[in-house]
Amino acid sequence: MTAFKKLFIGSLPFSFHLLSTAVYAQGVPLNIPAPPNLRVTDLGRLISGAIGAILVVATLAAFIYLLLGGFQWITSGGDKAGVEAAQKRIQAAIIGLFVVFAAWAIMILVGRFFGIQNIFNLVIPSGV
Repeated sequence: MTAFKKLFIGSLPFSFHLLSTAVYAQGVPLNIPAPPNLRVTDLGRLISGAIGAILVVATLAAFIYLLLGGFQWITSGGDKAGVEAAQKRIQAAIIGLFVVFAAWAIMILVGRFFGIQNIFNLVIPSGV
């Protein structure tokens, strides 16, 4: 089989979309009621709430890890290995906080890029 025949036979199933024409069908109204005990009716709100909860839990975990590192440093009693382990724990907690903040900032930027207002429904407290 020549290369042309292989190319022709291989592209034949994908070429049928070029022959189709636009079809303007009438929409069918679907009135499906929501279940009575369903609280979340919007998938976007559900995903937004889940991501917001994950960010809050990750931030709390990083702060707890930071506190544990500080406690480990205080209770190391001058032991060099204990102090180094505490420093590594504190460094990991700070990096974790930066990662959580970066994830939050990226999600806000993506939301603004796609025109989504208030993507997480999180309110940043201000001094005013």
